[in-house]
Amino acid sequence: MARTEPDTRPSAARLRLLTTAMRLFYAEGIHSVGVDRIIAEAQVTRATFYRHFPSKDDLILAYLREVHALERGLVDAAITANPAPVDSLLGIAGAIAQNIQSPAFRGCAFLNAAAEYPDTGHPVHQEIIAHRQWFLDTLTTLMAQVHEETADPAARHFVMLRDGAMAAGCLFNPALVSETFLRGVEGLLRINTERQSAGTDS
Repeated sequence: MARTEPDTRPSAARLRLLTTAMRLFYAEGIHSVGVDRIIAEAQVTRATFYRHFPSKDDLILAYLREVHALERGLVDAAITANPAPVDSLLGIAGAIAQNIQSPAFRGCAFLNAAAEYPDTGHPVHQEIIAHRQWFLDTLTTLMAQVHEETADPAARHFVMLRDGAMAAGCLFNPALVSETFLRGVEGLLRINTERQSAGTDS
């Protein structure tokens, strides 16, 4: 008799809960959206909710991990499409700029969550820090291929440009913010490329 592999696909109810939470948490804030509303809009029972997510915090963590997976996918795609480190970094910046100009843009999901969970010991805050560390590490690795000696400050500079653009994109003209962000990244990369060239020539 053939052995049947277990079905590891997430249930339709869990997907509905997570999709609903992602939409509401991002659009309206995490604390302002209660479990009852998520249950109602996902059209599941309370027992179903708690079977998949023992607490609201578990759902919030799942939400942040899903957003992380989406953002990581965009970054990985930019790197794959642009093998040269400078082009990879420009590709990442381009994906960020495109996101800022999307109709439903409401800032960085992780920065928004950080404002609601300032306690550094809270699992949600720790999830935010883990995501941001991944992003910084990814940029640092790429920046090291541009100019190793300044990779760390250059990567942090990129993150600060990105954070500023994500905040400004909610308040001002998204197209202008995106353009300013891209010019900032291009300038940063130009400086570090010139440093690398100067070091090579010396």
